[in-house]
Amino acid sequence: MTKFKAWVGAARLRTLPLSVSGILVGTALACYDGQFNSEIFLLALLTTVAFQITSNFANDYGDGVKGTDNEDRIGPQRALQSGVLKRKELKKGIIISMVIDFILVIMLIYVAFGFEKMLYPLIFLVLGVLSIWAAIKYTVGRSAYGYRGLGDLFVFLFFGLLAVLGSMFLYTKHLTVLALLPAIAIGALSTGVLNLNNLRDFNSDRKANKKTLVVNIGFNNGKKYHYGLLLSAFVSIIAYSFISFKGWYVMLPLLAFIPIFIHLGKVYQTNEPRLFDPELKKLALSTFLLAVLLYANCNIFL
Repeated sequence: MTKFKAWVGAARLRTLPLSVSGILVGTALACYDGQFNSEIFLLALLTTVAFQITSNFANDYGDGVKGTDNEDRIGPQRALQSGVLKRKELKKGIIISMVIDFILVIMLIYVAFGFEKMLYPLIFLVLGVLSIWAAIKYTVGRSAYGYRGLGDLFVFLFFGLLAVLGSMFLYTKHLTVLALLPAIAIGALSTGVLNLNNLRDFNSDRKANKKTLVVNIGFNNGKKYHYGLLLSAFVSIIAYSFISFKGWYVMLPLLAFIPIFIHLGKVYQTNEPRLFDPELKKLALSTFLLAVLLYANCNIFL
C-alpha cells in the first residue's frame, strides 16, 4: 500500500454520502420554504465532507494508538494499523484537516450571515468549533466519548439535528417544528450505521475495552436497539409526509425504506458479528437515497 492509498483509505470515502445526507435534507426543507442559495449549498457540502474526513483521520489515529485496531478487527485495515502512516504523519494530517474545517466554517458563516449582525455568526462559529471537537474526540484522548458509549448520542445530534436544522437555518434564518421529523429520521438512520459498525466490532471492541453502547447493553439488545432506530426513522418520515402532504410525490422518499426493511430482515437473521460488514454500505446508501429523494421533491415537483 502506497502512502497516497493510505491517506485515501484513512479518509474513508465510502462514509461521505452519509455525511452529506443531513445537508441535502436541510436544503430540501429550505426549498420547501422558498429559500435556496447555491453558494451556501456548496460550502455546506464542503464543510460537512471536511468534518467527516477529519473525524475519519482522528478515528484511525485514536483507535490505532489505543490498540483497538488490531488483528481481531473486522473490515479493511486502517492506515496507522498497517504501519504505512506513522503517528506523526497522521497527527499532522488531522491538524491540517482541522485548519481546512475552520476556514470553511468561516466562509460558510460569512456567505450565510455576513458579519454585520454578530449573533447568528457567533452561534454558528461555536457550533462549528463544537463539530470539529466532536470529530476529534470520538476516539482521541483519554476522555474519548466513543469509548464511553456516547457515540450514538453525538451522531444523532451532529448528523441529524444539527446537520438538518442547522443547514435549513443557514438559508431561511428560522426553524419549524415540522422540520424536526426529517431531522430525527436522518439522525436515527445515521446512528443506525454507527450501531451496525459497533455490532460488527462487538467482539474486538469488548476485548479492547472500547465500551460502545453495544458492548454496554449486549449484542442481542444492540440488535433490538437497531430495530428501534430504523423504525423510528420510518415513523418520522411517514408523519412528515402526511403532515406536509401536497400531492402523491411527497410519498416518494418512502421508497428508500424498501432496502432499509430488507436490511432489517438481514440483521434479524444474523448472529455472527462479522457478517454485518456488508450491511454497513447498504444502510448508509439507503440513508443517502432518502436524502436525495427528499431533495428531489423540492427541485422537481415544487
